[in-house]
Amino acid sequence: MNNKKLRKLILVAILGSISTVLMQFNFPIPAMPGFLKIDFSEIPAVMAIMTMGPVAGIGVEILKNVMHWFLSGSPTGVPVGEVANFVTGVLFIMPIYWIFTKYRSAKGLASGLIAGTVAMAIGMSVLNYLVFLPMYTYFLGMPAVTGDSLYQMIILGILPFNLIKGVMLLAITLMLYRSMEKWILQQQKKLSF
Repeated sequence: MNNKKLRKLILVAILGSISTVLMQFNFPIPAMPGFLKIDFSEIPAVMAIMTMGPVAGIGVEILKNVMHWFLSGSPTGVPVGEVANFVTGVLFIMPIYWIFTKYRSAKGLASGLIAGTVAMAIGMSVLNYLVFLPMYTYFLGMPAVTGDSLYQMIILGILPFNLIKGVMLLAITLMLYRSMEKWILQQQKKLSF
């Protein structure tokens, strides 16, 4: 294994570990469904895509969710929440990668973060409706949400929650980028994605 690949693997492992720790520090937003909790575990994945590309960012997301599943366990053994978190992370980081690689600047990053927030909010609203809420019902025995309750959960809960989460991630990521810009540029040159 060459030095560059080893360095990337080590960085993905470190960022995945940091992401796992950040995932443990989650908190709910008042007036939102209780199962929706904000954490800042997407930030290391954003750092990974900016320095090493999309495979590294997805690797951080996989590692974070596998480690979270092992640490927290699931009563049924089915990692529904972790799968949903993984999809959320990928929906968030991929637009950032596409836009940031075209415009390598704070403005490019901000545009990517906005696009990632919109993709995450809309994507998770649709996927919760079609996939994840039915999975919670089927695998975890939660009561089925239907009719007006389902509409309210998606439109008044999941959609605004992901918009709020995206705005918070945007603000923190931009602050980090400003303080770490030189390091990020050095890593891009060393790891050239």
